Amino acid sequence: MEQILLEFIGYFKQLSYIGVVLALTFEFVPAELVLPLVGYWVYEGDMNLGLAILAGTVGGVTGPLTLYALGKYGGRPVILKFGKFFFIRTKEIDKAERFFHKYGAGVAFLGRFIPGVRTAVSLPCGMARMSVWKFSLFTFCAMLPITSLYVYLGYKLGPNWHEVGELAKGYLFPVAAVIVAGLLVYSAVKLFNRNKERTT
Repeated sequence: MEQILLEFIGYFKQLSYIGVVLALTFEFVPAELVLPLVGYWVYEGDMNLGLAILAGTVGGVTGPLTLYALGKYGGRPVILKFGKFFFIRTKEIDKAERFFHKYGAGVAFLGRFIPGVRTAVSLPCGMARMSVWKFSLFTFCAMLPITSLYVYLGYKLGPNWHEVGELAKGYLFPVAAVIVAGLLVYSAVKLFNRNKERTT
């Protein structure tokens, strides 16, 4: 399966930076596979590092926008029917919905760092008819550091770009842990203030 995806991604290389955007627009193609390979193309001298990161970040927005549109115009029944084609399972949809209802529009940014939420979170954003501009901005701001990490590691590892996935987790996990801790503190403060208001 991975070999088929690599051949599919390789086809877009001839389209240069636009090809990177297009490859990432297909949500069934893992960004964790595309971005390190793009870094390797930078290593080979076929692309500029900065422009490759920019293209990857833009693609990191256009891809989620397809799921956002699915949620906005299709709703939950359509998502449950076609989510499997994007490798999104029902439990991931449920988890993303709970996450959205608990933390609001900010999940378009925060959710990108949380495993099991990062892909599916676009769906409840669309279902809630969140502003597409706000969704795109939050997603762009989240995808910029993530894309930079994956592309840069692919560039530095060169022919060993396949090892980026495991290496990147070592960087992203602490970030995700800090975000989760921050969300817990935020929830606790919010709950405390709500109980305080009820008491008064």
